[in-house]
Amino acid sequence: MSDQAYDVVVVGSGAGGAMAAHTLTKLGKRVLMLEAGRDYDPVTETPMFNSPADAPLRGAPTPDKNFGYYDATVDGGWEVPGEPYTMADNTEFKWWRARMLGGRTNHWGRYSLRFSHHDFKGFSRDGFGADWPFEYDELAPWYDRTEELVGVCGTNTGLDDMPDSSPDILMPPPKPRVPELLVAAAAGKLGIPAAPMHRAILTRPKDDRAACFWATQCGRGCSIGAAFQTTTSLIPMAKATGLLTVQTDAMVRSVEVDAQGRAEAVTYIDRKTGAPRTVAAPVVVLAASACESARILLNSKSEQHPQGLANRSGQVGRNLMDSTGANMSAVIPALKGRPIYNEDGHTANHLFLPWWGHDMQARGELDFARGYHFEMSTGFKPPGGYYPEKLQGYGVEMKRRARFDYGSQISLALRGEMVPNADCYMEIDDAVTDRWGIPVAKFHWKWSEQELNQVRHGLATARDIFKLLGADVPDELPDPAEAIKKGGEIIHEVGTTRMGTSPKDSVTNQWGQAWDCDNLFVMDGGVFASNPHKNCTLTIMTLTMRNASWLAEQLNKGAIA
Repeated sequence: MSDQAYDVVVVGSGAGGAMAAHTLTKLGKRVLMLEAGRDYDPVTETPMFNSPADAPLRGAPTPDKNFGYYDATVDGGWEVPGEPYTMADNTEFKWWRARMLGGRTNHWGRYSLRFSHHDFKGFSRDGFGADWPFEYDELAPWYDRTEELVGVCGTNTGLDDMPDSSPDILMPPPKPRVPELLVAAAAGKLGIPAAPMHRAILTRPKDDRAACFWATQCGRGCSIGAAFQTTTSLIPMAKATGLLTVQTDAMVRSVEVDAQGRAEAVTYIDRKTGAPRTVAAPVVVLAASACESARILLNSKSEQHPQGLANRSGQVGRNLMDSTGANMSAVIPALKGRPIYNEDGHTANHLFLPWWGHDMQARGELDFARGYHFEMSTGFKPPGGYYPEKLQGYGVEMKRRARFDYGSQISLALRGEMVPNADCYMEIDDAVTDRWGIPVAKFHWKWSEQELNQVRHGLATARDIFKLLGADVPDELPDPAEAIKKGGEIIHEVGTTRMGTSPKDSVTNQWGQAWDCDNLFVMDGGVFASNPHKNCTLTIMTLTMRNASWLAEQLNKGAIA
């Protein structure tokens, strides 16, 4: 066992792990960060200006580069060599993992929408799932602090589903594009508002990070730090305190406990040598992602914790949730043949359609419990490997046709909330181990009628918007069971170590502290009591900042020895 002294060992370097390390080191705590993947430097490794023409298959997705050749993810994806997972019969679930410093924050969408008061008390409203153990108002000041630290652009809208930030917190958003304004006008006729998307993109310089110059794809990573990722912000900031040690290529296998059942060490596999290493840990923070943290807990069986660590309730691995997802696209005649100009902006929608149906649900007018929103994909984008089927011919006439149609397609992507159900969970597959000899995760998954009804409603709404825009779209809708994305495919899996008010039906208290082990904390999406339709990353970071601050206070008081 290493004799190096740390106050806290943090497992993971993504949104939760890096925020935990940043908060704790700023408050004077010595932190060891264990990251399963390799070291990664976005300043030297980001292919920001490479052309699709320079890449194999013009940069198109392949089985080992799921989001295209230039995607920032290295050594990760839906499948990680030597690190399988299994699925129960009739289950389709996709588990995205990133094996690199900074984890998923290197390629995420940067959508940064606050949860609202509706989102924290869903069970009290409709009887599904569980309430969070606090109200929105308690988290609001921590959202302000996180948005200010991270750098989020957007606008206060006053909309019921979009809580306002405090004055001067948000950076100015980019101007809407013409296709987005058309969608906003059509949606407005249906009583659906549009609003500037909130994204963790700098539109003004901040710290030593530069403002976005609207020229490259955010998914490739960002060497200038304009698109938030922990490798250009939280981790360097924490290192600057002199209190953070980062150990990469450290695949954590288990948390070890003492005779009283309290955490005392973390054991990991050195991926370069294959040798096990054990490091003393006065306090352990798991932030390895919802399913990876649950896997570690379930693999940490002992005499004191025979069902796995922190699992006396039997809830570790349960309540697994992802966002719902479905897409619909159409060509808009009014957008054909318009003058071509630069409307890049940041590489996502400048406007989106937030959820508008809380009142309808309160009146019992909808056959599903929770909301969704629409993200837009539009505009003059750099041509990729896609070749339209209807674009045929040769020479000048084909070129004229391509230019005439360029930028006339709009896609609406539904992202919605699912409610937890007994058919969706993960456990350990005792018959299969990964290349490190660690038992793997096994997934069970089934969408309920709640999610299918929600997607049906969303497809009908998208169709109606496109019809108002003059698009030629069929009246008949796709089957929601076919249109909905697979479980895990939106990469918003949460809930596997749910927080709550009772050790009988939750894994942690409101601070992410395990009920069964007072020096063990979970600070990733696993603690989510529900999975609102907004991207989970901003709330992971906000909740972690709050809970890591509380942890530091407890250490200062000697409440956690």
